[in-house]
Amino acid sequence: MAAAFAGQDTARPRELRARALELAERELSSYAPVLEASRLPKDDPTRKELLDQALSEAANPPLEIARVAAEVEQRASDLATRGNRSLEGDANTAAELAGAARRAAARLVEVNLSAHTDDPRLTEARQLRTKN
Repeated sequence: MAAAFAGQDTARPRELRARALELAERELSSYAPVLEASRLPKDDPTRKELLDQALSEAANPPLEIARVAAEVEQRASDLATRGNRSLEGDANTAAELAGAARRAAARLVEVNLSAHTDDPRLTEARQLRTKN
């Protein structure tokens, strides 16, 4: 919204908003298979494999959310420093909220992939979480 009031092209921000909404919907159900696998009896021979697979798959939506949030954060920060001064507060707020979403989503990826230390998504998630 601040980009529109600042007279900037809003195509990419609109794409990011749509993508974020889509990812939020995916995130709502992405953890259900983890819960299903964790409810299996501990002595079930398929439990560990199903749980590992479910956790791996559950890491994808929050990783994508972190990527989108990082871009939103950067765009909002740029707008806050280079845009219309009357929109600085809105742009700063957007950057702070996007940064919080980025860090939280990246942390979910780290938790979900904690048993897979060689997974490259774990490295990316750490970078996204600690990005300044």
